[in-house]
Amino acid sequence: MIYTVTFNPSLDYIVRLDFFNTGRINRLKYEKILCGGKGINVSIVLKNLGVASITSGFTAGFTGREIERQLKNDFHCTCDFINLTHGNSRINVKIKADMETEINGQGPNIPPQAIDALFDKLDSLQSNDYLVLAGSIPSFLPNNIYEKILQRLTDKQINFVVDAEGKLLLNVLEYKPFLIKPNNHELSGIFNKELTSTDELIKHASILQQHGARNILISRGSKGAILLTQDGDCLTAPAPIGKLVNSVGAGDSMVAGFLAGYIYSGDYKTAFRMGIAAGSASAFSDNLATKAEVNALMQNIII
Repeated sequence: MIYTVTFNPSLDYIVRLDFFNTGRINRLKYEKILCGGKGINVSIVLKNLGVASITSGFTAGFTGREIERQLKNDFHCTCDFINLTHGNSRINVKIKADMETEINGQGPNIPPQAIDALFDKLDSLQSNDYLVLAGSIPSFLPNNIYEKILQRLTDKQINFVVDAEGKLLLNVLEYKPFLIKPNNHELSGIFNKELTSTDELIKHASILQQHGARNILISRGSKGAILLTQDGDCLTAPAPIGKLVNSVGAGDSMVAGFLAGYIYSGDYKTAFRMGIAAGSASAFSDNLATKAEVNALMQNIII
């Protein structure tokens, strides 16, 4: 089973217009309200690819109820959220115009007893299950929450997948996560230097591998991706050709595609190709990647 956790899920209000003019009334050409959050995106794309998962985290208020309603009714995902008694899940505004602009809400306060309830749920995971921890941590949660979760479950032989930045990522390497997915900017931030070439990215990613990460998937936007496997292989591939429509969720889709590909085949090359295809399919669409879109793009990805 794959279990995804989103600590601060959201309703994303996505709007599109030709130009965004500050200080003036702007008329929209397109609007949509979708449940969001990195772990949620992973679960939705997994479902689209025919792989079951359980999505969890914290929801609150009328926005939290809408998040769960969409996941269950619109995307047919299995939910196991902890419902908070105070506050509302956040609303994020995603403005797609001549430039992309995001306004992200704060979300509800998460009390210690709710965190304990999440730990109790995670204790039910079994050997060889997958646990996806993705995204930043709200300021009112302990900044070592990822580390605490992996430490708690480290003896259960669970495949940890971590998509996070900076210390959130570095602090979990000792628990040998199955997969980490920094993008090129995040990898540069970890080492406090701009890494632009393929050789530089591989060299510095291998340092993270030496510290415990089993597989490292580096997304590079239009430049494609790099995969360092626990078998010692290094794979690179360009991104498929297409028009960028929406970058939100592309990285999460890459994680979902990689997991689906690996679960289907047990082969890292297939997982890598499906990951790139899923990430690109989401980037080329207003919505998250579908199976048909991923399969079509996979045919053009040669490693």
